[in-house]
Amino acid sequence: MLLGTVDHLTAQIQELDRLIACTLEEIATPHDGPGAEPCAGGVSARALAEKLDAVPGIGPATAQIILAEISADMSRFPTPEHLVSWAKLCPRTIQSGAKNTAGPAGQGNPWLKGALGEAANAAARTDTFLGARYRRIVKRRGHAKALVAVSRSILVIVWHLINESDASYQELGSDWHQRHLNPARKARDLVRQLQALGHQVTLEPTAA
Repeated sequence: MLLGTVDHLTAQIQELDRLIACTLEEIATPHDGPGAEPCAGGVSARALAEKLDAVPGIGPATAQIILAEISADMSRFPTPEHLVSWAKLCPRTIQSGAKNTAGPAGQGNPWLKGALGEAANAAARTDTFLGARYRRIVKRRGHAKALVAVSRSILVIVWHLINESDASYQELGSDWHQRHLNPARKARDLVRQLQALGHQVTLEPTAA
């Protein structure tokens, strides 16, 4: 009886996978503007899912969930910030009188946030730009806020991949932040750390 139940559930999963694949083939991005035919110049959702699958942390199932929740039409989100705000992944400030404090992100779409959270958690363990971003933030903000920041970065990448038909994911590398770090800002941060330890710091540039 248990084996029969397993076979029945397996058959149902296979049928659902088939229906999802058929639906992805029928959906296309309306790149030709309002009123255009779905297949006239658009990109199929199946192709979009394959593009999203290239992002660290996003797998085929996660890509399908993201497309199901935000659709393949980015015209309702003019910029990545609009999509991030709708998903409640942007920083929130709570003002009380003259005091401003950082507040938690809103609820947003639970299925989208769940999928992005799993993707961010997986990306955090990789030797990629997203993994390096997580490790930079977790040191000073903690695990939860670092995952939210990585989820936001993933959603911005998703917006560009969907909105721009010729866009493809390009890995920046885990050393991107080091290669593009502002030397003056880095020196200022190091001086502040030494001053916090009770040292008086004087900087003198070295001879060229």
